Amino acid sequence: QKKMLEIDGSTLEGGGQILRIAVALSCLCRIPIKVIKIRLGRSKPGLAAQHIQCIELCRSLCKGRTMGAHIGSTEVEFHPQSIIGGRHSGDTKTAGSIALMFQAALPVALFSSSPVELSLRGGTNADMAPQIDYVTEVVRPNFEKFGATFEYELLRRGYFPKGGGHCVFSVRPVEKLKPVVNVDAGQVVKAYGWSFVAGTLPLRLAEQMAEGARRAMSKISLEVEEYKESASMAPDNCSGVVLCCQSSTGCLLGGSALGNRKEEPAETGRKAAREIKDSLALGACVDEHMQDQLIILMALADGESRVRTGAVTLHTRTAIHVAELMTKATFTLIPEGDNTIIVCQGIGLKNFHSLI
Repeated sequence: QKKMLEIDGSTLEGGGQILRIAVALSCLCRIPIKVIKIRLGRSKPGLAAQHIQCIELCRSLCKGRTMGAHIGSTEVEFHPQSIIGGRHSGDTKTAGSIALMFQAALPVALFSSSPVELSLRGGTNADMAPQIDYVTEVVRPNFEKFGATFEYELLRRGYFPKGGGHCVFSVRPVEKLKPVVNVDAGQVVKAYGWSFVAGTLPLRLAEQMAEGARRAMSKISLEVEEYKESASMAPDNCSGVVLCCQSSTGCLLGGSALGNRKEEPAETGRKAAREIKDSLALGACVDEHMQDQLIILMALADGESRVRTGAVTLHTRTAIHVAELMTKATFTLIPEGDNTIIVCQGIGLKNFHSLI
């Protein structure tokens, strides 16, 4: 049994991200952890329902045990065992993010003993978290470069405040992850996306969001599908836009935004477009929201990965801090003008389960 590692949950970004990465790496590296000062600087410190579900999902995946995993707790212990396949479920019972639960569980599932099915309930399109469409259309292709992929079935959308969304993910284990070199942004070859409304909101809001995005990206031909979700898929009110941009060198950038009553729909579209435009202007190969999600895969990969990003975000620095604390992976940040190359010597984690 490895010695318990204590992790300060108030470090750097100091939010739920530290917890998600630490618990995932605890499972993968079989290191028992104690996370202290969880979300200490937040308006409501400690664990929320969404964080507890992330912990419970990983606990289920590795037959582990926990102490202190309750609402408002600022300390939690996590004791992992071996990672197992099969069906695992998580339900925030709120609009807590399905995407963030999946973000914690996916790296663990990739090193399981057999295929994994994750049945997750909560919010699919919510503030302060990736929209589920960003996960499937932007995260998945970027993860596939490492040899990691998943299938999914979106059964119901869930919005703030009720939640009620349901998505089932299927993950095939890998033997190991490939290192990735992604440093040439190339030229834009395709830009596309989706603008949606749901519930009682009129389709014209989706049209206005799409038009705002198209005008903001006037130098690029942007195709946006405008649609209204069916009442059976999404009974509650919500609106939003998700955009993607492919380059000649295989880079895939994303941008997204949710509508709100205090903002013109066209501005929502412009916001999503600006996320992509800002990344393109910097010559980045991944967008701002993708960079921190790659850190755990870079740390686990078998060899040296290099990824060109824009300014390194606080979330990314936090992910690097936890990855270096818990693994022997080493990261180097090489500034190059307006962008940065993140270099990582990965640990080459191997999946020794006999069914691979």
